[in-house]
Amino acid sequence: MDPGIAHNGWRLNTPPDRHDHRGTSEPARGHGHHGGDPSVAATELGLAVAVPAKETPDAPAPADGSGESALTRRLKSLLPWSTDTDPVSTLIRTHRSIHSDADPGIVRHAYETAERMHRGQMRKSGEPFITHPVAVAAILSDLGMDTVTLVAAMLHDTVEDTSYTIAALESDFGPEVALIVDGLTKFDKLFFGEAAEAETLRKLIIAAGRDVRVLVIKLADRLHNMRTLDARSTKSQQRIATATRDVLVPLCDRLGIQVIKRDLEDCILKALSPSGYALITEYLTQREGWDEYLERARSAFTTELKNGRVDCKITVRPRHLYSIWKDTVAGRHSEPHDLPRLVVQVEGDDMDCYAALGIIHGRWRPVPGRFKDFIASPKNNLYRSLHTTVIGPDGRSVEVLIRTHEMHLSAEYGVAVNFRYPQGRAGFGPAARAEQLDWLQRVLDWESAAAEPGQFLASLRCDLSEGQIIVFTSTGRPVLLPSDSTPIDLAYTLSADTGNRCIGSRINGRLVPLSSILADGDSVEIITRDNGADEGGPSEEWLDFVKTPHARLHIGRWFEKRSETVTIANKVRLGRVAVGLALRQHGRGLASDLPLVRLATQLGFPDLETLLVAVADHKVSANTVVDRLIRAVDHSPH
Repeated sequence: MDPGIAHNGWRLNTPPDRHDHRGTSEPARGHGHHGGDPSVAATELGLAVAVPAKETPDAPAPADGSGESALTRRLKSLLPWSTDTDPVSTLIRTHRSIHSDADPGIVRHAYETAERMHRGQMRKSGEPFITHPVAVAAILSDLGMDTVTLVAAMLHDTVEDTSYTIAALESDFGPEVALIVDGLTKFDKLFFGEAAEAETLRKLIIAAGRDVRVLVIKLADRLHNMRTLDARSTKSQQRIATATRDVLVPLCDRLGIQVIKRDLEDCILKALSPSGYALITEYLTQREGWDEYLERARSAFTTELKNGRVDCKITVRPRHLYSIWKDTVAGRHSEPHDLPRLVVQVEGDDMDCYAALGIIHGRWRPVPGRFKDFIASPKNNLYRSLHTTVIGPDGRSVEVLIRTHEMHLSAEYGVAVNFRYPQGRAGFGPAARAEQLDWLQRVLDWESAAAEPGQFLASLRCDLSEGQIIVFTSTGRPVLLPSDSTPIDLAYTLSADTGNRCIGSRINGRLVPLSSILADGDSVEIITRDNGADEGGPSEEWLDFVKTPHARLHIGRWFEKRSETVTIANKVRLGRVAVGLALRQHGRGLASDLPLVRLATQLGFPDLETLLVAVADHKVSANTVVDRLIRAVDHSPH
């Protein structure tokens, strides 16, 4: 039997036996036998199965020969003043400095479990594999994430790369950690082929909809991999860096986690343009008098704002390498250049930010066209700040960012700030968190309509495109859309029904064609057909100019439902899509058609195609088919 297929073709995560201590250059996905545990198949299908806790051997002595027992190490981790300098103790101390009531024992236990399971596995760099989950957890500790996140980070590769199962993980660390780790476990290319990457990303987004910490861990995981990218071939470096740039950096930006985004972008620059990276690095090291001027400017601004009775803290904020490269070298400038930049953190509210702006503009002449108000009109990730450039001391241009302390925390940590301050601060609460993730809910709305993984990936990239505009409905509601969007895109963003009934639009009071391109700040009125009207609907021509995947998918769905001639092949495809979507609700997929073929016979259908046509015609429910498949796998003999 194919070692990666068990129980009638269902894909099971069955790595090598946990006692197979390999010395490979990187952890390989295993394909071992799961033994006679009757709960494994059901667990891998995402079913809730009661599994008794397994006995685990005592943790072995540390490789450094210290001779410390697991109990000793755990006791030391409980002491914040411990002199132990191992990486786990360091990240625990960082964690407890932010979350003073955190239980470090569970973090240490997660480390010991991961170290035991990954023992013998090596990274491409030649380091023990355990260094990777520890580094990922350290990044998240610095970010201020909660204990559950750190535990899941320590274990995030165990299910994928070792014999540790989701059932065992849930028994040892609870369902919350198990849910996060399962969301991070990739689909195997052996079974899913070229669709594996897109399906893995789809699974990640769905899991993030249930718990956004899945996505935060993924970003930290990719950051450490990017930091150690030199160990890979040039081709692999470029492939990984390109994928990071196209998908994960935009996701990081949507979550607002700038402390990770900056580091990711610098790593991308190093991998994709080594010459550009070297050029910017050399430019930064050869700037003469830069630090001295910034300190003089900071002192002058501090004095001026103090005299104006604005309580604030001013810090120097250098731009990162990728940002300088993108705005100068990539913008076809002959040489890189940068402006001195200061961040003014005001102790107060929004009005105090505007007061500080007035004082600065009253003392130093502002540069025309360089003022942006992201407080009145926040960015799509809820970034809020005032940006201005003035002719500062010595006649040099100085870029100034003005924000409150809460705005600064949100700008740096994004959605992670809600975990850094779980009790809530001004501006950080359930309502703010929900608003931060509005875009994710929109992605999940159209995700189920994207039958092909490639279509889903293309739609996601479009939704995450850097070019964004904000338009206002006739009621004044702000709506975020990709650049080059049309009134049709806005209509479908408001609702599928509004899009289907759309017959015209007005932009800033003027009647315009539905193919008109919207501009940032436009006021748009959507004219719709009355609800009682029977005729009409979307036009196929709309597909030639709509921008958003949301609109494209709803238009396509409308015509599919109203097609006069639906071929057998189309019904087979629709039936297969329906079964696939029902399977994805359980977090799994089919490795082959064999289970469906067997089920078709059991249900009295002559072949698989007839069963799929019956599903498309709603004669058999897709959920019924999936339930029967799960029961068959759950009770099948091993």
